[in-house]
Amino acid sequence: MRRSGRRRGAPRLVRMTSVEEEGPRPLLSGASRRWVRLLPWAVAFVLCVALLPTTIVVLTADYGLTGGVAGGLAVAQAAPLLLAVVRPLRAWFVVFVADVAGALALLTVDFQERLLWPFPPMEIVGYAGLCLALGLRERRRTLLLVWLATAAANVALGFVAPHGFGATGLLCTILGGVALLLGGALRERSEARRRLAEQETISEAERGRRTLLEERARIARELHDVVAHHMSVITVQADTAEYRLDGLRPDVRQEFTSIAATARESLGEMRRLLGLLRSEEAPGELVPQPGLAQIGQLAEATARACGPVEFTPCDVEVPEAVGLSAYRIVQEALSNVVRHAPGARTQVSLSVTESDPRGGARLTVLVVNGPAPVPSAAPLEVGGTGHGLVGMRERVRLVGGSLDTGPLPDGGFRVAARLPLNSPD
Repeated sequence: MRRSGRRRGAPRLVRMTSVEEEGPRPLLSGASRRWVRLLPWAVAFVLCVALLPTTIVVLTADYGLTGGVAGGLAVAQAAPLLLAVVRPLRAWFVVFVADVAGALALLTVDFQERLLWPFPPMEIVGYAGLCLALGLRERRRTLLLVWLATAAANVALGFVAPHGFGATGLLCTILGGVALLLGGALRERSEARRRLAEQETISEAERGRRTLLEERARIARELHDVVAHHMSVITVQADTAEYRLDGLRPDVRQEFTSIAATARESLGEMRRLLGLLRSEEAPGELVPQPGLAQIGQLAEATARACGPVEFTPCDVEVPEAVGLSAYRIVQEALSNVVRHAPGARTQVSLSVTESDPRGGARLTVLVVNGPAPVPSAAPLEVGGTGHGLVGMRERVRLVGGSLDTGPLPDGGFRVAARLPLNSPD
């Protein structure tokens, strides 16, 4: 037992390890459209290609740095933008240190007062893009610390400004803060929409499960009425056998008495179990359960309320459970016609076929409706949850049959159920 427990646990450890080895995902990797997933890579590549040579030219031609220093600073400030697509915080550390080092390196040369310091324009553009990537990935606390570090670096460098520190020196802090705020707002909005979608999916699954349980409870209550009738007949026949039949031996009379007691006990147990399924507000049903004979009345009522309904009956004796399931399937199918295609021409047919190779007869229930007439009013329900089909499937599963439903090419809908007339295995 211990050996099998380790074997079951091993794959779980492997999966955990593989998840850890995967690392962080790229920005916008969860987007449904491919171009959105590729957008961060495209923006990072364009910024890197554009800023790398621009930084070298500006630092050498305008600010007067040597080519080697300018090239090193350009690579350290532009190349990490590609890393920012996957790990923006690590890229920020590299770029932040490179920007501060570049500002200190500019103190060693004599440049014109009109040029921006401590951060030239190309560094501000790259830093703003990096802050946008940070906002899309990191939490509020991290974003606040990044902005405070940026502001602190600007203020500290302002004390050693070669031409005085003005409002333009805070440009990197202002634009970086705006980019952090924008990225954080987009990330929180995306997470809120994702959580809402997950909650809607969970709610829909819970509604479907609740509908399924309610339909099963309803089937159990209806089956109680069907089975209780037969059990009551068995009890009465067994109790009255000694009065209806003459010359019964004592052992036969005792056998009938035992049969009646067993049937009475089974009926009581079934009623006690049914009490667990009934809600306190649900009243007891005192009318007989419907069957094939009532389907015609159901079709006539639908024709009077909604539209033309053609009914093809089938004069055959079927088990009560099969008749009840057939009635409920037709009832739900006609209800869907009333809700989604009012006024549509509908055909309801019942037939018995010998479709089983082993000779088992099956009752075929077919409900087909066409599209709603164009001049008529709009459907009562333009959408649905499909929970009515859940009840149909439960009815069919109850008797061991099959169900086929789906739309038709002309805009109508078809419901076909095949219910075996013999007891399912």
